[in-house]
Amino acid sequence: MNIDLHCHTKMSDGSTGIGELIDLAKLRQIETLAVTDHDTFAGSVRAVVLGKRAGVTVVPGVEISTLDHSRGKRAHLLCYYPKNAGRLEGLLRKITENRRAAMSISIQKVLHIYPMPMTMILTRAHGSTNIFKQHVMQALMDAGYTDEIFGNTFKKLFHPKYGLAYTRIEYPDVFDVIEEIHSAGGAAVLAHPSEYESIDLMQELCEKGLLEGIEGFHPRNSDEDLQAILNCCQKYQLPMTGGTDFHGCYTTACLPLGSYLTPENQFELLKKKKIS
Repeated sequence: MNIDLHCHTKMSDGSTGIGELIDLAKLRQIETLAVTDHDTFAGSVRAVVLGKRAGVTVVPGVEISTLDHSRGKRAHLLCYYPKNAGRLEGLLRKITENRRAAMSISIQKVLHIYPMPMTMILTRAHGSTNIFKQHVMQALMDAGYTDEIFGNTFKKLFHPKYGLAYTRIEYPDVFDVIEEIHSAGGAAVLAHPSEYESIDLMQELCEKGLLEGIEGFHPRNSDEDLQAILNCCQKYQLPMTGGTDFHGCYTTACLPLGSYLTPENQFELLKKKKIS
């Protein structure tokens, strides 16, 4: 069974629609996938319906942006199978509002550097729950200012240390978010630990028994970190999940759906780890 547990759509910062994602899954023989848009369940809810029609099992999920305050680093959590997703609504709305406020400031800075109609950005973000950096970069490409989403122009504008348009987004504490996920009856999985150097956080969360899984099979996990993830999963009997982190063309490398998968036995273990 082919299982991809990390996919994004146009509801957040992916370039493909929900229906297109389901069609791709069918054509690429992905029997099970999770739609995990950033800080919204909107895509996941519709995907479940479309998936049933196409014979594709869709795992309801969301990827939540958090901050590891003690280490001053970002961290992402994947929430799967929430029994009461409504309990996360307030949390997700707050993150969305914070992102919208920060992006509004960033966009004004971008338009000062690269003159173009604001409608170009809004058009690229149409259908999304927010404006993401990918939408801004797509508009810049279409305006002729750059020829790639993630490259020198992206770094010039959005690098956290020297980006001319970078504006910090306020994220909730990672421990508070895990508590909210569990309160909603969901399974909390730490996403791509290498992405934000979350190995120390991973070990702390495992020691405290706060995770239902760790995403190990991911394009941006290093080999060294993968061994640490495997060790943690074995020690604490946690599933090691996998996913492409599919964003369509909004990515740094060509990663078709199903490039990274969750082994079937690990998926079965994840389902058993669901909060009862």
